[in-house]
Amino acid sequence: MSKIPVTVITGFLGADKTTLIRHLLGHAKGKRIALVINEFGDLGVDKQVLAACGEETCREEDMIELSNGCICCTVAEDFIPTMETLLGRAERPDHIVIETSGLALPQPLIRAFNWPEIKAQVTVDAVVTVVDAAALSEGRFAADEAAVARQRAADQMLDHATPLGELFKDQLVAADLIIVNKTDLVGEDALVAVETRLGAEMRPGTGMIRARNGHVDIAALLGLGLASEDHLAGRDSAHELEHGGEGHEHDEFDSFSLRLPDGISRDDLLATIERTIRAHDVLRLKGFAALPGSEARLAVQAVGPRLNVWFDRPWKAGEVRETALVVIGESPLDRAAITASLTGSIAAAA
Repeated sequence: MSKIPVTVITGFLGADKTTLIRHLLGHAKGKRIALVINEFGDLGVDKQVLAACGEETCREEDMIELSNGCICCTVAEDFIPTMETLLGRAERPDHIVIETSGLALPQPLIRAFNWPEIKAQVTVDAVVTVVDAAALSEGRFAADEAAVARQRAADQMLDHATPLGELFKDQLVAADLIIVNKTDLVGEDALVAVETRLGAEMRPGTGMIRARNGHVDIAALLGLGLASEDHLAGRDSAHELEHGGEGHEHDEFDSFSLRLPDGISRDDLLATIERTIRAHDVLRLKGFAALPGSEARLAVQAVGPRLNVWFDRPWKAGEVRETALVVIGESPLDRAAITASLTGSIAAAA
């Protein structure tokens, strides 16, 4: 099965990412596009505006909002489960578009596409950064920098206080394509000056196109096939450069599966899983468990130490009733120690 392409669209509040995405959805030419919207508080992309475009590609069920804060700060908690949900659907999308918060550092999100199971099924088609030509020509990064500041204050999950100038450069250096929007509000000389300034900040080989009202030919946005997650070099944020490349520790992920002894109670199973996650810095753990006397299987999902369980369906006739888990974390995982922690504690409890 071929990988599903993903377009990541970033840019400050007011750059008109919403308008660009709405235009894209309205000219998708039959492609089924799933949209992940990183909206929170009272700011960000308005899902209802996008859903109102009246096209089959704008169905509400194909739009998922991530409202817990900046996507780059909630990769494990929000982004990975969301992608797994999209990929688990019977009717898979032809293309996925992710609109990031204007405060997002693109690099952590791009790296997340190297997560096991995600990497096997999707690829970053391109990272697109939208900039406001009118604001830049007047010496500002966004049309309303005060609104950007309010957005920053509203995001309680934001774990980076990057100055706007650095964040703007980070969004440029991460891009495969820069869209200089609102060109109709700028004279030609000022526009050339803006593009010259942008050219000095971009990575070599980055594309740049002009746009009015977010209207860009869909051929320039989709189907670029760049596999950005495999080409991280040169996309370092200012913070990473200042700290000698800190941040690359998340470039590689590892995973393995294991089966656990039968006969363990629900409480003992969950306590063992939680202890193991905390002791070995497991990022994610998921799977299904067979509990004594239960005719339904127990679904297990953990993000960090937060553990959620529920009975998802009855066991099927002839189905092997067993507890099977997948463990995911930064490479290399200490598989022997994690396995011993899980199986040893469970065997002792049984």
